[in-house]
Amino acid sequence: MGENIIKTKSFSFALRIVKLYQFLSSDKKEYVLSKQLLRSGTSIGALVRESEQAESKLDFIHKLAIAQKEANESDYWLELLFKSGYLEEVQYQSLKSDIVEINKILASISITTKQKIGKK
Repeated sequence: MGENIIKTKSFSFALRIVKLYQFLSSDKKEYVLSKQLLRSGTSIGALVRESEQAESKLDFIHKLAIAQKEANESDYWLELLFKSGYLEEVQYQSLKSDIVEINKILASISITTKQKIGKK
């Protein structure tokens, strides 16, 4: 078996979010938005890990759907932090690129799994 790309990418993203939270809370004294991002950004990887122990294919799809929702929420908080001046454009674009990629991978896995079980 090869590398589990979504597991690796979602963990790396979570780690970046933890470091960003540390920076925002210590250097920028921003606590509310960054805490929201910390919750949603780290839960993506946790849900991916949970999906590995899914009770069925439908449960697997459900857990990945929730991970996608958390990724979309993370995207929102990132954009809000950027537009409100807490993130520089380079930081924002790098994180935005990661979350877009994670969302695409999650969607692809869900679609493929649905096709395999014949669910639309």
